[in-house]
Amino acid sequence: MPQEYLRPTAYFDYDDSTVSQLFEQLTESEPLLLCQEIYWLVRDRFPYNPYMVADGTDSFKASYCAKKGEGYCLPKASLMIALCRKGGIPARLGLADVRNHLSTPKLDALLQSDIFSMHGYVEVLLNERWVKATPAFNNSLCEKYGIRPLEFDGQKDSIFHAYTKKGNKHMEYLEDYGTFADMPVDFIFQKFQYHYPHLMDNISQADQQGHQSLESEMAIK
Repeated sequence: MPQEYLRPTAYFDYDDSTVSQLFEQLTESEPLLLCQEIYWLVRDRFPYNPYMVADGTDSFKASYCAKKGEGYCLPKASLMIALCRKGGIPARLGLADVRNHLSTPKLDALLQSDIFSMHGYVEVLLNERWVKATPAFNNSLCEKYGIRPLEFDGQKDSIFHAYTKKGNKHMEYLEDYGTFADMPVDFIFQKFQYHYPHLMDNISQADQQGHQSLESEMAIK
């Protein structure tokens, strides 16, 4: 059993009380069924919100997604990984650059790029085989944009469709960077700096404010 894919980390923090409480709501125990239950919970109960990346590294955490009730691909992947690991299912993070052909003008204006760098997905070990899962886009969002919601059977890779239900281009995978046992923060910021240098000041400020808040809490204790 690969222990590094079962441990809690600062980002896959299943020892956080909010994540633990969420896990307690799950009903399945058999690994495949439990993993599917986790996938659908993360996919649909936590709506996709890409603008939360401005909250910096805190937004990468499973607990962040669990507490906020929404998230973008990285915190949603973290939450699925954390819940799987807590349930004894080895799980790890995958990262890729993608081009979303259905991106909104508002998001394009924010990113100033048509590339979604550091798209996060999940790999889980089921029946001695690593399988990809992508819980980012919730069902209601997919219905709104005419996208087929991604299902997950635990046997075949579940990644974004190249085309919508009407045959229009949807998601184009540009480069896959492989998988990671924990959140590779430095690598992610390196790619963010390359693709979105205009956003990095805001993200850095959010991180600084987060550190100051943590220090204040520790001083009080």
